[in-house]
Amino acid sequence: MSDTSIRPRRPAVRSLPLVAPLRLARPSDMWFKPALSVVVATAVPDLALLALDRLDLVMYTMAGSLCALYGHNLPYARRARAVAGVVVSMAIGLAISLVAASLTGSTAVLIAVGALLAAGQKTLCDATRIGPPGPVIFTFVTSAALFAPQHLGQVPGHLALTLAAGVVSWLVAVGPAAVRREGPERRATARALDAAAAYAADPGHRTRHAAAAAVHAAWQTLLAAGRPTPVRRALERLVVHAEAALVGGALGDSPAAPASGVAPASGVAPASGVAPASGVAPASVPGPASGADPGRLRAWARQTRARGPVPTPPPAPGTSAELFGIDAERAARRTGSRRDARRALLRSLAPGSPLLPIGARALIGCALAGYVSQAVGVGRPYWAIVTAASLYQANVTLSWNRALQRTLGNLLGVLVFAAVLPASRTGPLALIGFCLFFGFAAEALITRNYWLGSIAVTPMALLVLEFGGTHPAGELIGDRVLDTVIGAAMGMLAAVLVTNRRAAGRLERALAATEQARAHAVHALAAPRPTPADLDAARRRLTGSLVELREADDTAAGEWWQRALPQEQVLAAEQAGHRTLAATATRQGLIAPAQENGAV
Repeated sequence: MSDTSIRPRRPAVRSLPLVAPLRLARPSDMWFKPALSVVVATAVPDLALLALDRLDLVMYTMAGSLCALYGHNLPYARRARAVAGVVVSMAIGLAISLVAASLTGSTAVLIAVGALLAAGQKTLCDATRIGPPGPVIFTFVTSAALFAPQHLGQVPGHLALTLAAGVVSWLVAVGPAAVRREGPERRATARALDAAAAYAADPGHRTRHAAAAAVHAAWQTLLAAGRPTPVRRALERLVVHAEAALVGGALGDSPAAPASGVAPASGVAPASGVAPASGVAPASVPGPASGADPGRLRAWARQTRARGPVPTPPPAPGTSAELFGIDAERAARRTGSRRDARRALLRSLAPGSPLLPIGARALIGCALAGYVSQAVGVGRPYWAIVTAASLYQANVTLSWNRALQRTLGNLLGVLVFAAVLPASRTGPLALIGFCLFFGFAAEALITRNYWLGSIAVTPMALLVLEFGGTHPAGELIGDRVLDTVIGAAMGMLAAVLVTNRRAAGRLERALAATEQARAHAVHALAAPRPTPADLDAARRRLTGSLVELREADDTAAGEWWQRALPQEQVLAAEQAGHRTLAATATRQGLIAPAQENGAV
């Protein structure tokens, strides 16, 4: 038999799409939460400043108000810590910008500070995985502050305003916990059920990865939520059903034999007469995977999102063992989660990290954008810096997509600004109202596509300048158009020139981690009497490694100028991992042995 199936294939430089990045997607199931949060968190300090007749200070309170955009996908216990960290980080970045602005009037120096801040914010946000919206909010605030007239004695007062507005944002972010304590966990569970239903209805590589990622995210959310409550326990049972639909269909759309060079899971001798997963030759089974009912899973998802009680389906096989394992993992996390998080953060920032080339792109691209903008006569080129910083995604292809989206959205947004500017100048309440409207619209639209949200972000950012005094409309519009084009062009130039060969290294490490996690699961299965906690931890570790492997492969595939990618090995590892997951689930009783043998 030929062994060409594991030969790495060198990726070619991909053609960059023009239409696909602009297509609209379905809105997020929680778009209204950040939208309403930022409106409330902005309105409170804005109206207070209006009462004091100091709307010229809105820029500093807005820095704190924008912190309300973060953490909406986290359970409330973790959200409280995350948003507090965002507020502190925002204040630190703003302090650096304000001090720099007060100490020097050199545009060249301020551009250098802005580029350094943008690169640091990008790297730290990627390392901590905070977001959406990620680093662009930090960069917008700190870059704008660099070019605001400032005296050193004013800095403490301005930072106090930011922190006060940040406290309002924190209260807005965690306040709903008093009404619906398990809201984030319910949404994560509903996403897992919907993704499992999509996979059950249409088994395939794409739907399987989406379901695995959603189920993994649901478990992580439930584990991070704190001590189990009756509602959380019911949600855990629903996730068990979603996971059973996922692993029960893992063999139905995988080849019977693993690719060459990958050890099958047949070294396991399951107890109770259960046949090993890889000894089966499953046929391609049409219709719902593993016998799961997509309609029932979607109905549970709808009920879980609603405000009524959580649905209580009949327990899936092996639920008791699964929940025992969950409790054991939750107890282990309480003792070492923060220490492990610190170690992971340090690894992400260590030399050799694949995040560092992305940070280098941000540094060089933002600096180039700022200096070119200055050279063509823009007095305060902060928007060019922000535009360049907003482009940098996981790889060159995604950065190109964002460049298209950002440019189109900004240019259309400038037209919207020109249309509403006369009305916004009729009074301070009108100006506040337009800013609140565009803040809400940005969050309502941005989950459909980034360019659609940018149509609202651009006029909002321009209107904020009006709080400090009116500016010539033609100058504002001209500078914004020029900065957008320059920022996008220079940002993409840096993305292409600064290579990220470490993306392939990340893929190889993810491949090795997946093989180790699979070996660990096989070892757990081979034990005469494995405990539910051991099986559960092994299965969850393997699921997480498979999710990371797929993300690493997608990231590396969109990069240019790198070494060959082991794509066939990745596919073989995914297939073997899915079979091992099915064998582990069978051993735990999540799916029946008959399902594993391909019976419907």
